[in-house]
Amino acid sequence: MTLSELAGKPAPQRLLTNIPRLVAHYYETRPDVSDPLQRVAFGTSGHRGTSLNGSFNEAHILAVAQAVAEHRAAAGISGPLFMGLDSHALSEPAWMSALEVLTANGVRVCVQPGVMTPTPLISHAILEHNRAGRGGTADGIVITPSHNPPQDGGFKYNPPSGGPADTDVTGAVQARANAILERELRDVKRLSLEDAMGKLEEFDFISPYVRQLPEVIDLDAIKGSGVHVGIDPLGGASLPVWEAIVAEYGLNFEIVNKTVDPRFAFMSVDRDGKIRMDCSSPYAMAGLLRLKGDFDVAVGNDPDADRHGIVTADGLMNPNHYLAVMIHYLFSNRPGWRDTAGVGKTLVSSALIDRVAHGLGRNLVEVPVGFKYFVDGLLTGDLGFGGEESAGASFLRLNGGAWSTDKDGLIPGLLAAEMTAKTGKTPSQHFADLTEKYGATAYDRQDAPATPEQKKILSNLSPEDVKAQTLAGDPITARLTRAPGNDAPIGGLKVTTAEAWFAARPSGTEDVYKIYAESFKGEGHLKQVMEEAREVVSEALGGK
Repeated sequence: MTLSELAGKPAPQRLLTNIPRLVAHYYETRPDVSDPLQRVAFGTSGHRGTSLNGSFNEAHILAVAQAVAEHRAAAGISGPLFMGLDSHALSEPAWMSALEVLTANGVRVCVQPGVMTPTPLISHAILEHNRAGRGGTADGIVITPSHNPPQDGGFKYNPPSGGPADTDVTGAVQARANAILERELRDVKRLSLEDAMGKLEEFDFISPYVRQLPEVIDLDAIKGSGVHVGIDPLGGASLPVWEAIVAEYGLNFEIVNKTVDPRFAFMSVDRDGKIRMDCSSPYAMAGLLRLKGDFDVAVGNDPDADRHGIVTADGLMNPNHYLAVMIHYLFSNRPGWRDTAGVGKTLVSSALIDRVAHGLGRNLVEVPVGFKYFVDGLLTGDLGFGGEESAGASFLRLNGGAWSTDKDGLIPGLLAAEMTAKTGKTPSQHFADLTEKYGATAYDRQDAPATPEQKKILSNLSPEDVKAQTLAGDPITARLTRAPGNDAPIGGLKVTTAEAWFAARPSGTEDVYKIYAESFKGEGHLKQVMEEAREVVSEALGGK
């Protein structure tokens, strides 16, 4: 990907979203259901799009909310539905639309009025309610497109397990929602906003989450050490949570940016020239990076707080690097966890994690891309940790119980403070120790062009389609089209050697496939791996 001349610079006026126009399109534009791009489509984190091209409009939300209400009724989910939202401009309109439909269907909707509520707090609330067995089974919705640009909107559903819904649920909701769109919303039950607001149940998501943090993080150690931590919520829903944490525990934390602006005008421009609240991008995090010398460690979150970014004096940590650091620290410092608790990683996360898990004597569970694959393991305690290369992770309480089964960007930030306080070393210094023991890696991700037909072929390859015997000079040790951790199809291909690997997956939204690659032999070898990966994929596609 070509680096934009704006990367890392303050967003210019011409990039800022016209919010009134965006919201007007949300209400006025009717999606064309004959266009696949304007239908409801649940990816790894729900339905996403923008009102400006007909991919995220009121009709979508009315249809999806009706489909979710029908799913709840069919599944016997009779408890409250916890609903949160982030600071994107389309989130509140979508929140109101969903509310009108859910209440019309008799759903008990619990919200915290006037306060943004991030993803991990919804997951935590679902688990707490269901653990206590209070008044039926609970589930939840978060209105968010995560770290995506200001003009985007998103809707994700979390069933009673607390984490992202699996494909059996999202597939059924998606199919029903599109059928409702095709019937021009005639099946939608809907109250007026005034009547819907009158049926809301107010719920405090923040206080229970904050009060229980000592069950997952050693906050006494953080406070006692006086470790100085900077926090940048990137204008998102973690802001009121961080404020409550600082107030409750008297920590030496400083929130460096309290601005909430749906245009995200305060952001630095990302690598590709877009405004994107990606806390794992050094370009988007340029503002916090300028302050790195002011803190022992600093933390960023995306708008719905399901991602984390960790900054030390050495700069912004690569997400893969911090995943390895968290795993090594947690499994060495959580005696309350079961000896059999495993390490969960996605197949495009660093192979350094494999070596760390092996060194710890822990079972490695490698799954396809998608946090939903960690939900059951975190819920039962069979997994102590689940993490994705895109800076999403969650882990167990100190006693080995589930904390959240969706990505939680807050506790990895607090863990960075804990390990700094208790060991005297920052996360980046811990990473240096790991590389000395297990080897340094070079990692990259690139896009390659692919036709819709080629993407379909790539999604359905078999290991036998890979004819190559070596990769960048080393014998191939595995050709994978199903994940070794749960035997689920990966929707692509992964090829490994003793010192390197690559994975190729088709994009769900563009005519490209994504290539991930890593090498323990340095940047030159990584370049060779990436070049040969394209050749291997091209041959597997039969040159089509």
